[in-house]
Amino acid sequence: MKATHEHEWEASPGLPSALPPGERVVWQGAPDWKRLAIHAFHVRKVALYFALMLAVQAINLTAPEGPVDWKPLVVAASLYALALALLSATAWMSARSTLYTLTNKRVVMRIGIVLTLTFNLPFKRIVGASLKTQGAGTGDIALALNPEDRIGWAHLWPHQRAWHVTQPQPTMRCVPDSQHVGGVLLNLWQAERAGQSLQLGDAPAATQAIPAPGMLA
Repeated sequence: MKATHEHEWEASPGLPSALPPGERVVWQGAPDWKRLAIHAFHVRKVALYFALMLAVQAINLTAPEGPVDWKPLVVAASLYALALALLSATAWMSARSTLYTLTNKRVVMRIGIVLTLTFNLPFKRIVGASLKTQGAGTGDIALALNPEDRIGWAHLWPHQRAWHVTQPQPTMRCVPDSQHVGGVLLNLWQAERAGQSLQLGDAPAATQAIPAPGMLA
């Protein structure tokens, strides 16, 4: 999706203030809302749960002999459909209000539907990164910060790496062309911290370390 400049208080889209001399925007992007609905708001899992509940209810309704009153099933199905629609709408609004920015000095994350928050993450405070691909070119890019730098898990949601509660990792969720964006991030980090190595912590099987330049597919 294409992010639009809806926040008039911003100096430029995604940036709360003008960039200082020598800093420039290299990349900007927003989550794919459909992938965000699936992987962050778990619409598919919720839909499967609702389908199972409807199946159980249908079995219970048809078990007794005599005429079957399908009204409870219709009411339940309508409520489930409404819940899924609201969940999908929340994912759409979350993606629409989000804008990730890579400059040659930092990562900027503007997030929030009602209460907008902007997080500035200088490359000097980022010690690790990982890429979790999701198919269709999208993926999550999680950023590990210095231990003394902590952002509240609730403040980041849903833009945080799953199961990392005590030391939350800000995450660019469901980024299109994530392999390319990961390579850009690595190049910028290495240029800012010349001679240092980006630490890559252990990750689940579905997550891979951001590869070095030239190794991207």
